[in-house]
Amino acid sequence: MWDFSMGTALTLMRKTMPFLLFRIAVYFGIAVAYVLATGTGAGIGYGVGGFGDNDFQASTTMWGGIAGFGITAGILYLMREYLLYIVKAGHIAVMVELLDGRELPDGQGQIAYARSIVTDRFGEASVLFGIDQLIKGVVSAITGLVQGLLMILPIPGLDKVMSLVRAYLKLAVGLVDEVILAHSFRTRSENPYASAKQALVLYGQNAKPMLKNAAWLTLFTWGISILVFLMMLAPAAAVVYLMPGAWSAGGVVFALLFAWAVKVSVIEPFAIACLLQAFFAVTDGQVPNPEWEAKLETASTKFKTLGEKAVNWASGGRSTQTATDGGAAAP
Repeated sequence: MWDFSMGTALTLMRKTMPFLLFRIAVYFGIAVAYVLATGTGAGIGYGVGGFGDNDFQASTTMWGGIAGFGITAGILYLMREYLLYIVKAGHIAVMVELLDGRELPDGQGQIAYARSIVTDRFGEASVLFGIDQLIKGVVSAITGLVQGLLMILPIPGLDKVMSLVRAYLKLAVGLVDEVILAHSFRTRSENPYASAKQALVLYGQNAKPMLKNAAWLTLFTWGISILVFLMMLAPAAAVVYLMPGAWSAGGVVFALLFAWAVKVSVIEPFAIACLLQAFFAVTDGQVPNPEWEAKLETASTKFKTLGEKAVNWASGGRSTQTATDGGAAAP
């Protein structure tokens, strides 16, 4: 049915517990920051609204909360490279080490060890972030190719369900970019662009089994996330009740925030641990297929960009990567 073991994934989670706790602290800290900033903004708006009537006060309270939420979102958007570099890539790095039978340091030493691996492979955070953005574009192109293959099959009524299939496939490939990055850690590649390009070809030629595995994990991930959201509604509503002006929509927003924190800190690492097993299992012993490489060259300009940057990196052009990573073309 699938190409991974949930028992092995749970073992990876247990053995990387220091990193798991680190993820929980980071992402729940983010959720709390949203709540505090929104509450502070609402409080300021409530105070300003005291100079007007009740309708004016309700309006300023609402806009104050929205402003606090928006400012926090802007700050976190600027931190997205750091989160990928330190939190996500670091956790992937130590999972790969365990899957390959290597021992890890205990406690906080595990986080420093992971950071050293990520730095060895990618150097600066901007390089990793640029590669991740390119990978996302190529994975979307691969998904499009698979959809195209499905569309030419002589199945009555298939066109009527393809919109649902497309939506589901977009969810199913949500974590694939992180699995592609794992290939660089496993191969100890000194050229992260060339490693990403090779991994994408391997993913492309195994797209059907990988999408099957991702589909099962998507059902699990979102099913558990919805349950967590429902469980968070009551405490989130209590937080909103304590806010000035009691923002009626706040309960749902805060429940979503804390459900998101659980999803990205605990549920997603489990899904990644499963996908890593699947990717390594289905690609074991394979070499990149030139036909698939040619398909990706045609289907995605981002794949071509990866190849160009790989050549530049190999020729000693590392210093130019940071300046050019943000301007990749669309797939």
